Amino acid sequence: MAQNVKQKWVILTLVAGLAVVLVIVLASRGQVPTVKVVNIERQDVGAVVTSNGKVEPIAPFVAHAEFQTFVDHVYAVEGQGVRKGQTILTLNAADMRAQLEQTQSDLLSAESDLRNARAGGAPDQLADLQGNIEQTNVEIASLERTRKALLDLVAKQAATQDELAANDANLTKARARLEALTEKKGALSQAAEVTAEAAALHVKQDQDQIQALQEKVRSATVTSPFDGTLYSLPVRLGDYVKVGDILAEMADLKNVRVRAFVDEPDLGWLEPGQQVSVTWDGKPGETWSGQTQQIPKEVVARQSRSVGEVLCSVDNGNLTLLPNINVEVKIMVRERKDAIVVPRAAVRYDKGQHYVYVFSGDKIQRRNISVGIASSSDYEVLSGLNAGDKVALAGDTDLRDGMDVRAVEAN
Repeated sequence: MAQNVKQKWVILTLVAGLAVVLVIVLASRGQVPTVKVVNIERQDVGAVVTSNGKVEPIAPFVAHAEFQTFVDHVYAVEGQGVRKGQTILTLNAADMRAQLEQTQSDLLSAESDLRNARAGGAPDQLADLQGNIEQTNVEIASLERTRKALLDLVAKQAATQDELAANDANLTKARARLEALTEKKGALSQAAEVTAEAAALHVKQDQDQIQALQEKVRSATVTSPFDGTLYSLPVRLGDYVKVGDILAEMADLKNVRVRAFVDEPDLGWLEPGQQVSVTWDGKPGETWSGQTQQIPKEVVARQSRSVGEVLCSVDNGNLTLLPNINVEVKIMVRERKDAIVVPRAAVRYDKGQHYVYVFSGDKIQRRNISVGIASSSDYEVLSGLNAGDKVALAGDTDLRDGMDVRAVEAN
């Protein structure tokens, strides 16, 4: 009897053990890992270079103070639209106008000196000298005729030698006086040449000074050279300004330029005419479009970065983008339409080979792929996948080729 009881306990123990093993096996079969999968589809994909940049006006007009003075009047306000020829402000130019009048008077005097010098001297002095020369020539001619007559008379003993000697003495004096007058005229002419050079220099200096003063007087009235936006007006009525101070800045802000600071490794992707997208934290949700214009020929240090400065033209028809603001720039460097695309989160890399895990029949299988364009979130698939395939995304589970999994669609 005791033997039968013992056998029953053994059998019961074995049955219980088998039941436990069966429960463990069944439980283990129900605990396959869960993975998120995505459907492979065709869509557009592009490679984008992202960087920061600064907005700049194209061909801005910047008015500077050309002399020290005070601001007389201000006719505009910062940020307003202005028309061509519209007066923005005026400076006090009374001192410049006084200097201009004085220099114009000096120029008249210098021009008179130059004319006199080029004529050989002062007109009254020249006239007096020329009159004395002509009078002396007349006197010499008369004495020479008298001498000739006296020679005939002396030969006929009708005149004395003393009379002839007296005439010769007067003739010698007249000739000496003519020589002195001629030398004086020559000296005056030489002096006039020197005076002419100095007078010409004086005239040129006065003319240049007048031109500079006229420009300063004109600059005292700041007017808009074209239709645009007055985006900077740093002076106010009564302000004292120094030479070089900025008075006003304006430009046509419908089209602006963005100077994008692209990191050195990304510069090789860039070329003129690529699509540009610009965003600004000051206007979240808004995007401005443009294109690359000028690719840098060198890199420069910018803080801790080595960058190339890429110039991009941007449409700013709503006049929202302001000069000198900081923006984010995205440059579409490569693009493919209707490509087979796989998320980056599904692609793995091992020993130079890209691969994914394809889900089919409750299992995942490793499949090697080749990729093309890479965006921030996707890869273009050149081979290895077809539209409609399901691939597993990376997660907490360490996936293996042939593993049983339970798939859920990723959102």
